[in-house]
Amino acid sequence: MLRNPTLLFALASSSLLFAGIDKKADPTPEQVQDIITKFTQKETEFAKARENYTYRQTAKLVETAPAGGSYEIVEEVSFDDRNRRTSHVIYSPVQSLEHIIMTPEDEQDLRNVMPFVMTTETRDEYNITYKRREQVDEISCYVFTVTPKELTKDRKRYFDGDIWVDDQDLQIVKTFGRATGHLSRGEDQQFPKFETYREQIDGKYWFPTYTYADDTLNFKNGGSFRIKQTVKYDHYKKWDFNAHSTITYGKVGDSDAPATPPPPTKPNN
Repeated sequence: MLRNPTLLFALASSSLLFAGIDKKADPTPEQVQDIITKFTQKETEFAKARENYTYRQTAKLVETAPAGGSYEIVEEVSFDDRNRRTSHVIYSPVQSLEHIIMTPEDEQDLRNVMPFVMTTETRDEYNITYKRREQVDEISCYVFTVTPKELTKDRKRYFDGDIWVDDQDLQIVKTFGRATGHLSRGEDQQFPKFETYREQIDGKYWFPTYTYADDTLNFKNGGSFRIKQTVKYDHYKKWDFNAHSTITYGKVGDSDAPATPPPPTKPNN
């Protein structure tokens, strides 16, 4: 996002869910390395599995202080008649943002950074540091700090923050941090902190379901603007590559998110 056509925008969110300290013993350094290996393997499995699901992504941003306009887009991520991955905009009212502008970097963040996945392929791009054990709702988690080793000049976007890994399923259930990337000289970019929550959709993998950001963006070239942003990922459905199932969605445009996101939960057995 830009404050004007030459400036990129940013968001940051406040923490929405209290996470109590887990009283279980911390793993040893050797165990930490084993945990990292195992959860990146699980995340790799999840990333491949998610590629076989259709879903709907609803993103909404509102300028709150000073009061301004809004931006909203609803996309259907599905497959075409040749079973090729596709993304179609199914709802996009005229945006009325007054202080900031959406950019290609924001679109990358929406698709790849906010629903962050740590795979064996991307693991070497990050420094991963164990912090502590922590309870998120009723889920016992390992907390890791993840920082990119290098910001490449190809403008690739990276996640920088903390991840909560379920100590049983060894998958990410929550992330808190910001998107980052290489900046050209003179660019006044501010990128938000956000929280993303996951839920078990199929009884096996944890899928991103909700992202929330609420922050004041302080641009170096002047001006402070508070925004609120939500992203919902819903209507997950496994694609039947043989049957070419038709996907029917509910009311389009109904994207008002609850004031507080639901905590990560596992389905009832």
